Amino acid sequence: MFAVIKTGGKQYRVAPGDVITVEKLEGEGGKAIELAEVLLVGDEAGTSVGAPLVAGASVAAEIVEQTRGEKVIAFKKRRRKNSRRKRGHRQDLTVLRITGISAGAGQAA
Repeated sequence: MFAVIKTGGKQYRVAPGDVITVEKLEGEGGKAIELAEVLLVGDEAGTSVGAPLVAGASVAAEIVEQTRGEKVIAFKKRRRKNSRRKRGHRQDLTVLRITGISAGAGQAA
């Protein structure tokens, strides 16, 4: 069984046991959370596509850790103006382990 979830403005295809890195979610390591924005649920029997969300479906996950991404350098230079700007950015991230998928219609994995 797999699902497509939406969090942090991005979509992820997940299955039970997967470890994914998403934009920061509130909570400490070891805390269980539930992701309710499920766009698609599929298994051997078929696929259920939401419009835009699958009614009653949810994905259970456990927070593994809170971390930060790689440093990204934003460097801007205006030629012949003696003007330069250098800024760094590190995105806050959350590492999740998917523990289960509930399809909403009595199915669960």
